[in-house]
Amino acid sequence: MKITNLVAEKSAALVPMNLQIKAGHLVYKAKRKAGLIKEFPDFVEAPVPDVATLKLEDIDVSNPFLFKQNRWESYFKRLRDECPVHFQKNSPFGPFWSITRYEDIVYVDKHHDLFSAEPFIIIGQTPKELAMEMFIAMDPPKHDVQRQAVQGVVAPKNLKEMEGLIRSRTQDVLDSLPLDKPFDWVEDVSIELTARMLATLLDFPYEQRHKLVYWSDLAGGGAEMTGGSTDSDELFKGIADMAKDFSSLWRDKAAITAAGEERGFDLISLLQSSEATKDLISRPMEFLGNLILLIVGGNDTTRNSMSGGILALNQFPDEFVKLKNDPSQIPNMVSEIIRWQTPLAYMRRIAKEDVELGGQIIKKGDKVVMWYASGNRDERAIEEPDQFKIDRKSARNHLSFGFGVHRCMGNRLAELQLRILWEELLARFDKIEVIGEPERVQSNFVKGYSKMMVKLSAKQ
Repeated sequence: MKITNLVAEKSAALVPMNLQIKAGHLVYKAKRKAGLIKEFPDFVEAPVPDVATLKLEDIDVSNPFLFKQNRWESYFKRLRDECPVHFQKNSPFGPFWSITRYEDIVYVDKHHDLFSAEPFIIIGQTPKELAMEMFIAMDPPKHDVQRQAVQGVVAPKNLKEMEGLIRSRTQDVLDSLPLDKPFDWVEDVSIELTARMLATLLDFPYEQRHKLVYWSDLAGGGAEMTGGSTDSDELFKGIADMAKDFSSLWRDKAAITAAGEERGFDLISLLQSSEATKDLISRPMEFLGNLILLIVGGNDTTRNSMSGGILALNQFPDEFVKLKNDPSQIPNMVSEIIRWQTPLAYMRRIAKEDVELGGQIIKKGDKVVMWYASGNRDERAIEEPDQFKIDRKSARNHLSFGFGVHRCMGNRLAELQLRILWEELLARFDKIEVIGEPERVQSNFVKGYSKMMVKLSAKQ
């Protein structure tokens, strides 16, 4: 290690993490004021045009209003049919390749030797002063070591032990819902259940659990990152707050262990018990990056699938009848929900060398975006992909969790939470009606909901 890097690392370990973030914020604002940072354009919403009116080279699926206005399906179908490996050179996020067919996505995802996950998995980038490291955006072997440190928390034995707690908290939330009266399902169910689960996984103060969801929303909500609406000031302040709280939690747990008490089995304790990550607190950007990864991973997939499943069964009411007649279909339906919703629309890679794919030459250094949302609707791989079928054969063969070394670590936990939710819903409610059109998130990465009004009727 260079002496300058060593000094920087030692200094970072001594200065409180939240103060480092605040200092970075001041530097960022000074650079912006001096014109040293190129201003990223604000996204102003306008109606998404009919894709048939566009030239192929003008199709830009990084438009964050594509999902917000629910116009995405026709865009990706045209790319799959006419140009499955598509180059967009004039995106606000810079030039990138779109990979839209199922088999091509699997190829890219599995070949980490050809396509690097570093330095980001989003289409844009974070401010340099917040350039956090996370293992999902690392290549082997570093990725494997850090993932190994925390994956025990979602091991089958631990999931079985958590099932009772997940069920009791789900019951508590559902029993508090109003009957025959509209309410916001996103706020009252999806966010609440997700916050409770995240607090459990991290052993975070339960009464402050909604901070975790807020930080998750901030982490990927910036305009220059994913086309979101979060401004840079709110982003820096939120991450500084997160740094303060998690640094305190880390040190409290280290003190308990030093006092001879038994170590817990939460994510923080697992990081502290691993040789590779026991000093993670001394590497601030890596510490924050991995915690954000664990929060986002535990938030967006489950939360938006909880809402997406309700919407799917409203759009396909015959499937809800089929489900009530045969509740044993719930586990299979959970996989179908995750495919149909695809809560995270893509993952990004960087070509490590020149690669030929789909008749196109992707150059070394090019940005490559695997559109899971498109692959999950590819007619070449999935029969009637736009239909929602609770008894779909091979329903688990979807792309939403990724493939290869980066396959979602918490996939079984997400499936467990959704299974329990639907078991408890069927035990209580005869009708789950979506009122009006849901409001969707402004993002090209998170394919989710910001509001969805629902009315419940009790089971007789």
